[in-house]
Amino acid sequence: MLCLLRIENFALIDQLELEFGAGLNVLTGETGAGKSIILDAIDAVLGGKVSSRVIRTGTSRTLVEATFATNHALAGWLSEQEIDLIDASSVVISREISATTSNIRSRSRVNGVLVNRQVMNELREKLVEITAQGQSVQVGKSSQVRDWLDVYGGDALLQQRQAIASAFVVYQQAHLALEQRRTSDRERLQQLDLLTYQVQELGAANLSESNELEQLQQERDRLTHVVDLQQASYKVYQALYQNDGNDGDTPTVTDLLGDSEAELLDMVEYDSQLQDLLDLIRDAQMAVSEVARQINTYGENLEADPQRLEEVEERIRELKQIIRKYGPTLADAIAHYNRTQAELAALTDSEQSIENLEQQEKACFQKLTQACAKLTEMRCKAGKQLETQIIRELKPLAMEKVQFQVEIVATSPTPTGADKITFMFSPNPGEPLQPLSETASGGEMSRFLLALKSCFSQIDAPGTMVFDEIDVGVSGRVAQSIADKLHQISHQQQVLCVTHQPLVAAMADRHFRVSKQVLNQVKGKKENNGNGEERTVVRVTALDNLNKRRDELAQLAGGKSAQDAIAFADSLLLQADNHRKGKKTK
Repeated sequence: MLCLLRIENFALIDQLELEFGAGLNVLTGETGAGKSIILDAIDAVLGGKVSSRVIRTGTSRTLVEATFATNHALAGWLSEQEIDLIDASSVVISREISATTSNIRSRSRVNGVLVNRQVMNELREKLVEITAQGQSVQVGKSSQVRDWLDVYGGDALLQQRQAIASAFVVYQQAHLALEQRRTSDRERLQQLDLLTYQVQELGAANLSESNELEQLQQERDRLTHVVDLQQASYKVYQALYQNDGNDGDTPTVTDLLGDSEAELLDMVEYDSQLQDLLDLIRDAQMAVSEVARQINTYGENLEADPQRLEEVEERIRELKQIIRKYGPTLADAIAHYNRTQAELAALTDSEQSIENLEQQEKACFQKLTQACAKLTEMRCKAGKQLETQIIRELKPLAMEKVQFQVEIVATSPTPTGADKITFMFSPNPGEPLQPLSETASGGEMSRFLLALKSCFSQIDAPGTMVFDEIDVGVSGRVAQSIADKLHQISHQQQVLCVTHQPLVAAMADRHFRVSKQVLNQVKGKKENNGNGEERTVVRVTALDNLNKRRDELAQLAGGKSAQDAIAFADSLLLQADNHRKGKKTK
């Protein structure tokens, strides 16, 4: 419930403080007096859109502060947002708006804590709902009608709608994956051709060892220099073991080691410490003999092989070609071959992948449509209940023969279901049902919106409901019916109502008169005496006694003599008092 509203420098309001109470709070005044400015301030403090025009001319900032009574649920929500309670019974919301030469700045606070727009939107839904006759535009929007019906359907319906939103995201992801796969099919075929060629080329190269090129280059060098290697190995053999050349008298290494062994053998007889050196000489003899044997075998086995040399040269050229394309090393080429084989296998199995994606998309779509079908069933049930209740609410509003239907037409699945929902309406017997937004007159639309909000007030409505001239376009018995309905709603929620109807104003639990005054800015007088600048301000007077209320109701009645207007106002006040007491006037 809105308890206190403070406004500073908002449009035509310089300073204003209003205390509201439970039940029906009514704002009256002449057209253009500034009643809607007060409602605009309430909308602004709750995060509504504003422009620099709301800042009073001649000032740099505006401030709106609203104090609401709390309940257990609201206190719990504030705790979740890490906002401390100032006291156990109230929450204070403020919004400061300032303008610069290029933009507008706004800061919202809850109990002194800065909050963002998302938090304010959530809090607004828990505190206030504003209804105006201008909402007839929203009645024509299927999305708004759908939201109304879903809220009316309760938590179970809203949870099912959330489940559909999640299922739709999953379906979209599956559908997108499939479409991307199909879109890239041409690229896939091109890639498949390229990979097939590379795998065939690399496979034909029979790559196995990363050092094959080095080994082949060594073999090529050996085959190219067979004669040189034979001659050199023979010379080494002669030097080490057997000298058959012209200088055959030249001792070999083996001969020299033998002579050295003989000398050391004699020396050991006189000095046993030389035994280790003797052993080393003997080891050297054995090593030289082994080297001589192996080098001799090596030389004897060397043969010129032109055919093998050609094969090696060809293989080296092939490997270098592979390295140029897939290198820079043979190891890199082998790694590319292994990787390409894996990619080719994946692409070769792509048809199966597409089938899997198609099956996944189909399964996700089936799950989505099943969830949508369940939501449609729940909406149909809620729609029937809303039809019955709306008609019941409209009958006391002088619409005894009204027809109303919630039309639900199947559409393609969306994040909010697969239904297009339209409110169908016929106020006159014998006339076919037509879309409400195209059929209802201004007065009929006012009564429908009031009936709709009355339905919501009985389920899970916020603590305060605001009606901005909901009674425009009606009079007489219909106006009295609207007054009765507003009073009925005020039993469950606090109601703030801007009205021009004396029948509605008479039912108020708290009544405020809104007016404009022209002040002299220097002297603060109502009339300008030429000593200062004139400024228009909005003033609000609480009509806290019977005489003030009677005068205001007489003013609203208009078109009567002063005496008749006063008498009419007295009758309205008596009628309202009897209505509150459960009596009927004659």
